[in-house]
Amino acid sequence: MREYLLTLCITAAVTYLLTGPVRKFAIVAGAMPEIRARDVHREPTPRLGGIAMFFGLCAGLLVADHLTNLSEVFEKSNEPRALLSGAALIWLIGVLDDKFEIDALIKLGGQMIAAGVMVVQGLTILWIPLPGVGTVALTQWQGTLLTVALVVITINAVNFVDGLDGLAAGMVCIAAAAFFMYAYRIWYSYGIEAAAPASLFAAILMGMCLGFLPHNMHPARIFMGDSGSMLIGLVLAAGAISVTGQVDPDLMNLFSGSERASVHQMVPVYIPLVMPLTIIAIPAADLILAIVRRTWKGQSPFAADRGHLHHRLLEIGHSHSRAVLIMYFFSALIAFGALAYSVNAASMWIVLSVVFLSAIGLVLLLLPRFTPRAPRWAEGFVPPRYRRRRAAVMASEDETAAPADEDEEQVPVGAGVSGVNGATAVGSRTRTR
Repeated sequence: MREYLLTLCITAAVTYLLTGPVRKFAIVAGAMPEIRARDVHREPTPRLGGIAMFFGLCAGLLVADHLTNLSEVFEKSNEPRALLSGAALIWLIGVLDDKFEIDALIKLGGQMIAAGVMVVQGLTILWIPLPGVGTVALTQWQGTLLTVALVVITINAVNFVDGLDGLAAGMVCIAAAAFFMYAYRIWYSYGIEAAAPASLFAAILMGMCLGFLPHNMHPARIFMGDSGSMLIGLVLAAGAISVTGQVDPDLMNLFSGSERASVHQMVPVYIPLVMPLTIIAIPAADLILAIVRRTWKGQSPFAADRGHLHHRLLEIGHSHSRAVLIMYFFSALIAFGALAYSVNAASMWIVLSVVFLSAIGLVLLLLPRFTPRAPRWAEGFVPPRYRRRRAAVMASEDETAAPADEDEEQVPVGAGVSGVNGATAVGSRTRTR
């Protein structure tokens, strides 16, 4: 566990330290497009944050290769190299898209090629466990098609949800944490070494997201862009593929006892089929709804619009930060709920807890005007908008503001103007509420 933690910290540190220089490079390179109709931010912000995340991935793999226990993963498996090859390819495509806005079909082809590169190097689904059937071995073509489909779906699901500051990085970090706990339990509890690569991928993915989040929280000073969203989507899919198709269920020795007991004991075997879906449940639902919505209107499934889930949260009155936190909450509820069910499927308390937390989330969802205030002892650990004293000062400023300011039309600020997010690498950071 200590080596996984060290790898996570190194990945996060490299990503965090490189994001600042990458932001300056993005501004110089002109990777700061104009604000589009579907965007929710009001000021030009540089992209290319995926560059820092990719080098964080490389640093994490390099450190893991020189650690005593994790180095065995590189010796016994070719999956880390397969991941790095596919990640490099998808990262290059994302960088080109952030700069030149390449066609959606070209990106889709690049995603399929990146998945194919990983398949060729051994990162593929070999078998799947089906309830009532058992372990089903897949042919080479079946495994390849299933692997490519899972990679493409996951990449696009993460890319679709990347619409608010800190949303994609936070949701993927939550999913990676739940997946790490699951994969580590398979490796540590059952002694299955084939689950070690998935644990490593999840730890590195958490480091990439945690290192980038401080720069990407609202108001964001840099966006990860497609170079980052497609990259973390591919790493997330690689971990799911590794633990789903490479871990032999027979090694868990769960086929013993009565039929009813065997069904409960087999839950950890079936969870790999469910876990990749639960960790991207909200992005996948957003993806499916977007395709249905656009097709119904006669538009292309790749046409951008403002009908995503996070856009709807803003429309019903939630603030930017609250919409992000609500999406975090439901992502954690689904991912960790599935994780808890895999540990003890017979416990009714797990189901009751999930139902209770879902009710709390529904109440928060229906109260967009409610602003929580942190207790005084915790004010030093929360953003200023949730502090009582700060809220009182903001209220007094609003009361003394001139009426003419309320009716004044906001003029969009173009790139290159000092003081906006991303306009200058050393400019002041705009404070928003």
